Amino acid sequence: MYIIPAIDVLDKRVVRLREGNYSEVTTYDISLEEQIAKYYANGTEIVHIIDLNGAKGDFSNQAYLFDIIHKTDMKVQYGGGVRSIEKVKELVDAGVYRVIVGTQAITNPTFLEELSQLNEGRVKYADHIVIAIDVLDEVIKYSGWQESSPIKLIEYIDKCLTLGFFRFLCTDISKDGKLEGVGIDLYKKLVQHSNIIKLIGSGGISSMEDIEELATLKGIESCVVGKAIYENKISIEEIKDWNLKSLISF
Repeated sequence: MYIIPAIDVLDKRVVRLREGNYSEVTTYDISLEEQIAKYYANGTEIVHIIDLNGAKGDFSNQAYLFDIIHKTDMKVQYGGGVRSIEKVKELVDAGVYRVIVGTQAITNPTFLEELSQLNEGRVKYADHIVIAIDVLDEVIKYSGWQESSPIKLIEYIDKCLTLGFFRFLCTDISKDGKLEGVGIDLYKKLVQHSNIIKLIGSGGISSMEDIEELATLKGIESCVVGKAIYENKISIEEIKDWNLKSLISF
């Protein structure tokens, strides 16, 4: 299991939200460029960047973010406001390693089907897709966690698997930003449902003990860690040591 450092960006500033609440924002005194450089210097191969403005339909951050992403040698897992097939293509063609799709995949019945069939030459765009599933009490949330979907969690997982999407970023909203531990029961349910799921855990990771607990679950490919780094609960050196020992290659 690989640890992926997270950087959430709101109004061009590095932040963290508590339980997805835009009114409960912690802002950190470091720029996106500086944070990426810090991870890269310590051997991190992939970074998770979320445009929180984009998640709400405000794309004022995108030019700024794309400029930085184009300049880095890091592999970028990117999400926030990916609302169209054209945007997925734009990101992948620009070199984004993985594109996270959430709201559009839930609200547009044909989006994932169209995306699953999108190929150009050797590029199969579906291979670069991570399906975001943000969950609160087993209810799927979207649009920056502001809206609730009537789609049942397992039904949605099965739909995605049927279309060939197997990598899921699952955030337990009830744990996110609290540094009180991970939603291990939710993850157990998902990985036990299907043995082909590749799960990226997210939300509540507060210590290396949480990382070790997640690593015991077969099917959890990686995990995203954000606030625990900024609050000095997990050091970049610990992440480096863990990832060096990991057998997962990105």
